[in-house]
Amino acid sequence: MSDNTLAQETIPAGEAQYIADLSARLKAKIIRDNPTGIMRRDAHPKMHGVVKAEFTVEADLPAELRVGVFAEARTYQAWIRYSNQDGTIQADKARDIRGMAIKLMGVPGDKLLESERHEQTQDFIVISTNVFVTKNVEEFDALIKAMTGSILSKIFFFATHWRVIWNLVTSLKKFANPLQMRYWSTTPYLFGNTAVKYSAIPHVRNPDPLPSDPGPDYLRQAMVRQLAQGEALFDFTVQLQTNADNMPIEDPGKEWKESESPFRKVATIRILQQEFDSEAQRVFGENLSYTPWHSLPAHRPLGGINRARKIVYDAISTFRHEYNKVARKEPASWDI
Repeated sequence: MSDNTLAQETIPAGEAQYIADLSARLKAKIIRDNPTGIMRRDAHPKMHGVVKAEFTVEADLPAELRVGVFAEARTYQAWIRYSNQDGTIQADKARDIRGMAIKLMGVPGDKLLESERHEQTQDFIVISTNVFVTKNVEEFDALIKAMTGSILSKIFFFATHWRVIWNLVTSLKKFANPLQMRYWSTTPYLFGNTAVKYSAIPHVRNPDPLPSDPGPDYLRQAMVRQLAQGEALFDFTVQLQTNADNMPIEDPGKEWKESESPFRKVATIRILQQEFDSEAQRVFGENLSYTPWHSLPAHRPLGGINRARKIVYDAISTFRHEYNKVARKEPASWDI
């Protein structure tokens, strides 16, 4: 297969309208979900912690992996936010998707978002499942419409979308510690003359067991315990697209098989031993904005779900910060 077929996007008819509908639907949802207090995110509103980390690019990477922030061996300071995906803040024992949002600082070069072209940050967003729940924006908009609608609308949607049910049910799990889980991007990103998906793979010697009597915030407490005693390490890896048919750009609900293209390490994430559970740091983490479009052009997000994220994340973040009367700004250091 020729390289020129890799990393190619195909925008379906009507996608812009589905994105607009999805953006309006999610904004209405957070207004309903947050009648009092601060306006929270539509997804990943429950934060376990935002922590200081170092992101060190591997030395002597092969040429095909020396792209963008991975072009040379260096260490970036980072803020990493861990969270539960569900739009309703609930006890950690509930089955859910968990998130790891990585923000590198001190990244030179113009960025993709015109309003933030000169910012020095690069975001990578990964979650605790290797496939997205839907295949495209149309299907995701229909899912959100069903989930926020009547019982009949839910029954009709799931009766006609079997793969969505499978991807959703298999992604909702219980975990013992956010620092001891594997995460995936699910969506693809430009990488040289091909595309990649990302995965963060933890180093775990003695994994925590699930607590027998978990408190509502046991995941944050597990992080507090681990980082009080030592650091946490992850390998940051990329999976190169090698076949446009088996590894599609426009369907993140389809797994890219590791047997066809294994994940390859490009950096080490070192989460320092630290105390992070102060009220000031919680507020700082609440006000941070993450999007895969905080990015160098070399790592441009690909596919319909990422095109939707560009519009939806900005709309929700702008509304949330304005409602909460908090300035939206990118961090430049570990100072809060």
